[in-house]
Amino acid sequence: MAGCSTCATTDKDNSPAGCKNNGSCGTEGCNKLNVFDWLIDMDEPMGKKFDVAEIRFKNGRKEFFRNTNKIQLYTGDAVVVDVPNGHHIGYVSLQGELVRLQMLKKKVENDESVRSIYRIATQRDLEKFEEVKAKELPILYRTRQIIMDQKLEMKLTDIEYQADGTKATFYYSADDRVDFRELIKILASEFKIRVEMRQISLRQEASRLGGIGSCGRELCCSTWLTDFKSVSTTAARYQNLSLNPSKLSGQCGRLKCCLNYELDTYMEALKDIPEIEEPLLTEKGDAILQKTDIFKKILWFGYQNENSWIPVDAQRVHEILELNKKGIKPATLFENELASNLGTDQTLNKDLERMDTKFKKKDRKKKKKRRWNNKNRNKNRKNPSNDKQ
Repeated sequence: MAGCSTCATTDKDNSPAGCKNNGSCGTEGCNKLNVFDWLIDMDEPMGKKFDVAEIRFKNGRKEFFRNTNKIQLYTGDAVVVDVPNGHHIGYVSLQGELVRLQMLKKKVENDESVRSIYRIATQRDLEKFEEVKAKELPILYRTRQIIMDQKLEMKLTDIEYQADGTKATFYYSADDRVDFRELIKILASEFKIRVEMRQISLRQEASRLGGIGSCGRELCCSTWLTDFKSVSTTAARYQNLSLNPSKLSGQCGRLKCCLNYELDTYMEALKDIPEIEEPLLTEKGDAILQKTDIFKKILWFGYQNENSWIPVDAQRVHEILELNKKGIKPATLFENELASNLGTDQTLNKDLERMDTKFKKKDRKKKKKRRWNNKNRNKNRKNPSNDKQ
């Protein structure tokens, strides 16, 4: 199998050699939105194999097509499929019973509306398809210029040409409704193609363009995430994150999808944390909540006009709240002086202490090594060795 233009596996002359993995390699776009077929090694009953296959197109877009001609297909095969008013070329991404589950998940009916697979694409088909795809970038730049001339409030993200070269889909994003009827006339007359305008959200735009997130990995939306659930600032509040838009926003400009990943864990942990709406009342003074360590179940309080913070266990905070409801003020935040000493103990920051001692040891070793090197240098200067003849 020939290598794609972005394949990391190269020949001696730095040209893409292909990973010989039939489209299931682990480099960039080849594994985009892949589904692991965990039934691949299981024998299916003869004649009962599900006849619909999942076909992947540009930027991970997937659709379902029926294998009416009983073609022997393998994952990664390029196939010619039936589309309205023409044909297109895609790659087989999934087969078998998992396709049935994917159709149920995406609410696609298994009826006559599912179009068919014509045949496996030949080398000539693929060459013509590459010629057609080469037009996408120049047309993208030209269309953006036309949009600026028409003064339309829209952002053109991507263009997908149909394999037969008769149609192109223009993906754009916009905040408000856009009247692009005149734009379609200009594009159709200039490029001699049928034009389809498809509006996508900002999250879908980021998934099509791809990129690297602040975590250092490829964007979730461009590698595996398909369902974009709403993300609110309450998810950040539950996780005690600072409401900084620059840190909480992804490349799409919306709140990061990963804020929802650990939300359930935080919600479960917060069940044991009391809700503090007012300061805790003690004889020593009013203790104001400063921060909460959710997983250690520790709340940090500070008295008015004092800079020090006192860690208090969540269970003790519950007790103080019950006492305050009854009109009772405890002497301090702790039951006795011994508990107070334990509460302010440095054992809460053992991890930091370990790191400090670890680096101190390293610094000592470096200093010893420097001293040893300096001593050797001084000895060599006092007793220089004879030069070799």
